[in-house]
Amino acid sequence: MKTTAALAGPRYEVLLQLLRTADTIWNASRVFFARWDLSPSQFNILNLLHAHPHGLSQSELSRLLITHRSNVTGLVDRLEKRAWVERREVAADRRAYQVVLTRTGAALLKEILPRYYKEAQQVCGQLPPGRTLQFIADLQGVAQNAERLTARLPD
Repeated sequence: MKTTAALAGPRYEVLLQLLRTADTIWNASRVFFARWDLSPSQFNILNLLHAHPHGLSQSELSRLLITHRSNVTGLVDRLEKRAWVERREVAADRRAYQVVLTRTGAALLKEILPRYYKEAQQVCGQLPPGRTLQFIADLQGVAQNAERLTARLPD
């Protein structure tokens, strides 16, 4: 009789390790950003806005963050209270607005990003530079397979 691990196979072990790794990285991120009283999700919004100087709508932010728009609203509210982002009306559509990074938010990122990139390099330190592109492609393939599977599952 085969064991559960033998029935599941090595690809199941890969998924388990991927989930463990993601959870570990998320927890390490929480600790890293705590010194600025910032959550990883809040940082992700600031970082996206840094890359899009003209701002993004909350719908665009939710799509890029792969999270529900209602979650983005709360995150943006908290960042706005701290003057790190602001909402600007869109002239063509008075119901819409863009979320933009403020000077204060940009200054915060200027402080965080060098440390963040240094820590990211250390996290991936054992991964040979020549394998990084293949590793990224492998992870993208896993994500695409998961998305296709999810699309076929009943609600």
